[in-house]
Amino acid sequence: MNELATITEHDIRTRLQRPLNTTYDLPGGSAPNKQAAVLVPFVREADEWHLLFIKRSERENDRHSGQVAFAGGRYEETDTSLEMTALRETHEEIGVNPDDVEVLGELNHHHSISNYQITPVVGTLPWPYQLTLEVAEVAAAFTIPLRWLADPANHRVQERTIGESRFPVIFFEPYNGYVLWGATARMTLSLISLLRKP
Repeated sequence: MNELATITEHDIRTRLQRPLNTTYDLPGGSAPNKQAAVLVPFVREADEWHLLFIKRSERENDRHSGQVAFAGGRYEETDTSLEMTALRETHEEIGVNPDDVEVLGELNHHHSISNYQITPVVGTLPWPYQLTLEVAEVAAAFTIPLRWLADPANHRVQERTIGESRFPVIFFEPYNGYVLWGATARMTLSLISLLRKP
């Protein structure tokens, strides 16, 4: 079994304290001026770690419509931190009580094509958990084993053009019909890269 499948919470927390020497900015543009945060939830299934994802609802004129993502959203002025943003948005989108999340740390921020600087907040969630989906925003919630996500055979890089810029985009193979790609895929691989460092 992949060693990450059974990594301890202590080791996850410790490794998250060491930032990656990597930036996640998109080429050819100014730095995003909008802040957002997502929750990257570890859950235990069959004695190994999985990550909890959502599939966004299909919405007209929404460039993230139908995509696989982590629950989260934009920073609001009433939020005291980006951690609070991630927990608040996760509660609104899938009904997770912030008190039920054990926050372990954060990843380096990522920039999205929608001009957001996204901070991934990593935590654990007791599982199974009674989720309540905000159906206007979330079509489904599901888990993927960390060992599957960490297998290089399950993801690839493709060139994509946005405007006049070309840049690499990560695509995972379909998992139970769900396709993880783009910024969420980058966050997932940056987490895996950090956790692999002893």
